[in-house]
Formats: sequence, C-alpha cells, structure tokens
Amino acid sequence: MTGSTQKEPRKIRRGGRGARRELRSAVDSKMLPALKRNLPLVEPLNHEQIEKIDSASMDILEEVGVIFRDPVAIEDWRKAGAKIGEEDRVYLERGLVRELIATIPERFTYHARNPSNNLPFGSDHAIFVPMTGAPYMRDLEDKRRGPTLADLADFHKLAHMLPALHSSAHHIVEPMDHVVAHRHLRITYSSMKYSDKTFMGMTTSPKNAEDVIQMCAILFGADYMDSHPVVTGNCNGNSPLVWDETMLGAMRAFCKKNQPVLCSPFVLGGANTPASTAAAVAQLNAEALSALAYTQVIRQGCPAIYGHYLSTVSMRSGAPMAGTPEISLMNFMIGQMARYYEVPWRTSNTLGGAKTFDAQAGYESASTMMAALMSGANYLWHSAGWNEAGMHCSMAKFVVDAEQCAMGYRMVEGVNWDDFDEALAAVRDIGPGGHYLGHPHTQENFQKAFFMPELFDNNSIEQWIAEGSKEITQRALDHARNLLAAYDEPALDPAIDEALCEFIARREREIPAEDALNDSY
Repeated sequence: MTGSTQKEPRKIRRGGRGARRELRSAVDSKMLPALKRNLPLVEPLNHEQIEKIDSASMDILEEVGVIFRDPVAIEDWRKAGAKIGEEDRVYLERGLVRELIATIPERFTYHARNPSNNLPFGSDHAIFVPMTGAPYMRDLEDKRRGPTLADLADFHKLAHMLPALHSSAHHIVEPMDHVVAHRHLRITYSSMKYSDKTFMGMTTSPKNAEDVIQMCAILFGADYMDSHPVVTGNCNGNSPLVWDETMLGAMRAFCKKNQPVLCSPFVLGGANTPASTAAAVAQLNAEALSALAYTQVIRQGCPAIYGHYLSTVSMRSGAPMAGTPEISLMNFMIGQMARYYEVPWRTSNTLGGAKTFDAQAGYESASTMMAALMSGANYLWHSAGWNEAGMHCSMAKFVVDAEQCAMGYRMVEGVNWDDFDEALAAVRDIGPGGHYLGHPHTQENFQKAFFMPELFDNNSIEQWIAEGSKEITQRALDHARNLLAAYDEPALDPAIDEALCEFIARREREIPAEDALNDSY
C-alpha cells in the first residue's frame, strides 16, 4: 500500500531470496486443518442441571428483561412480538427465544482468500484465533511499549506462519501511530494483506463495521459473501443484561450480510454477575441467548456464535483473574449449554495475568487451554500472545502459545490406531532387553509418533549451557525473528489491492480524524 493510506512496515534484513528459500525449507508453515475433536468432553452437568440453568435463564429473559439501548433494536423486537417495557427493557418469552435460536446454523464453513485455508466450523470442529485488542506489546527485545502499524503487520505475518493458528484475527495490537478514527481501515487491510487465512472484522462502531463489510466485498465479492462466511465480528454485552447501540448497530452490519458474530457477554465473576459459578452461568446464558435471538430477527438463518469473555474478580484488588478453577468450570458448563441449544460457541484461550512471560503466564495459559479444549469450544479466541490481562501481547508468548495450541491439537485428535498392528509386530522383533531406535517402524514413524516441541528445551544441562543457557523467552524471540525472516507475503490480486487502497484513501478523507466513534458522517 502506498501514499498516505499505509505506512510501510519496518524492514527486516533477510539476506536475499536464496536465504529466504533456505529458511522456508526449515520452517513448516502449512496451516493445520480445523481441529476435529475425538476425545470425550468434560461435562459436569447432568440433564436435570442443564434444564435448571436453561429455565433460570428463560425466567431472567421473561421476568427481569434485557435492556437493548438502541431504538432500531427496540422497533425490531416490537415487530417480532416481544414485550417492550420502560427504559428500553425487552422481555423475551421463552417460546420466542427458542423459535429464533433454532434457525442458527449449527455448523458452517469459513472461506479464506486462499481456498486451501477454508475451515469447517461448529459441532466437533474448532479453530484457534490469536488474541486481539492489546494496547501494549512486548517486542522482539522483550520491551513493553506502545505498538505501531508495522508491529501489527509483524503479528499478522506470524499468525500466517504458525500452523496451529487458523486466523489473522484483526487488531492483535493497537496501532498507536494512527488516529483512532482510521485504525479499523488499516487494521482490516493488514489482516487481509499479510495473511490469506480467515480474519476478524472491527465492530468498534456501526460505521466501522460497515466499512469492514465493504472491504470484504471488495476482497471476496458482495454476492459471494451473501452465502459464504468470510469474516467474524465480535459484539460484547454490558453485563449485567445490557446491549448497547454501538454493538447492536455493528451486529446488524454483519448479520445483514450473512457474516457471523460472536454474541459475547463480558463476565467479571463476582462484579457484574452473582458471586456463584452456577448463577453466573445462568445470567450470561440469558445475555447470550438474547443476542443470539436478535441476530435471527435481523436475518433469519444467518450464522451466529454463542460467545463470552470469562474472568473472575479478585476480592482483594478488584482485578480480573485468569486460569482459576471457576473459569474452567464455567467453560465446561457453557459448552454443555451451547450444545443443548445446538449452536457453535466461542471461548478464550491461553489467558494470563502475568506482567512478563514467566511461570505464572505459563501455568495460567495451560490451565485455560486445557479447559477450553475439553469443554468443546469451537472458536478458541485469544489463543496466542495474551498476557497482563490482555494489556499487552508478547511476541515470545505468541509463538510459544501457538506451539502449545499445536500440542493441544494433537491431544484432542485422540489416539491414532492406524499403525497398531505394525507397532505390535516391532515388540516381537525386539523382544526383552532391546531398544526400538533402529527398528524400521521407529524410523518410519518417529517424527509423527510423539510431538516434539521446538521451543521447549529437553536436552542435558551440559548441552543447554553449551548452547548459551537460553531460557524459553529468548528461544521464543529467536524463533519469532526466524519466522519473520522466512516470511513471504501471500500474493493478493493487484486489482483487488488497488481497490482496497482506494477505498481506504477515500474513507480517510471522509472520516474526520478526531471522530473516533462518531457515526454522524
């Protein structure tokens, strides 16, 4: 992108085309297919308890109501037959809610600009999506600082290169060198240009969401989009029990064009929900159902995803916590509720509250990921880089998280029985007291039989010292540098690229730089 529309990313010395080719040969960047789960899920609720949560949520919708702070939504609900009370409070009869959510597709396919990166989604298929929204980053020197558009481009390149990541997301980090009012345009272009995987679209205002949809129409074609999901929006509720005009307007922009949105209550357990795991799930379930139902009022049959962001609050400080037991329990419960309603669902993955990439970050992230995988979530968001409660994205943690996702992927695929008989034959060949290292079956299968992490060090301490005594953060940063050096930009049709640049340039002229969230233009 040239001119005033895009600042060129920071150049990384690559050593020529031959050097890049050599690097690429050492880096396997082919994206893994969508994860197909073959392990039993953790389901703590029996059928009676599922119905108890459902009944409590429906009671909330019918008797307490949900505020839809948006005149368009209020009129839509009125036409749909909902009861409208004072101060935009909508009371939803359970029969209406069930009728509406029944039209949400249980599964669909995400379509990427590279068709080989298309992804079956929903039911027993899941995808890993990087974190988004960090106002700070820890860079290749592990320094905490404000990010730039060039840094965002580097994260999108890493997402493109890491096999377990299925999406380039959107604003993995906030490009602080560009005005807020124009960021959604630059962020969307970066997602599209530096990766040919699926991506997310900004929903920071209705107008911004409409801009994203128009850019997607340039990339894919408006008619194609009308029957093919290509981008994901996220709409956060204001717990307890409020949906605001900004999110609802953005939701309409996506749903009208048949693009999926995550309907995500923002849960701070004990602060904006009851201080009870089961009751918190009943509330957020009501919030999610009200938004899911509204997507079908907007356009019946459009894809939508049961969402949430889960955190519990420290009663000592009021700060959000990650990796706690109750968050895992809520994930297990929400997975059961989403399957009860036969809708796909989203959770958050590899969350950490640590200020550096330390043991706390690792423990919290591992606990979160295990629960996310065993709960059966379909859209595993924040799967790479999240630390400091989302305040920064760490380049080191980004690449290690992605490798952890690959390990989780391997586990959830389940046990491979394909070579069982051949492997048992090796037992007879070797017999008591021997070893298998030189056996033909081992030679043929050692690379795929057991996952071998690249970023964890399992060598002797003598070898570790001889190689520089590098701890995980340094190894991860070296790996990130190697990936960026090996990166080759996926080709984008020049005519489409030009049309995207022209659209961005026009919109930047039209949008006053100071009007970050002003929808009046």
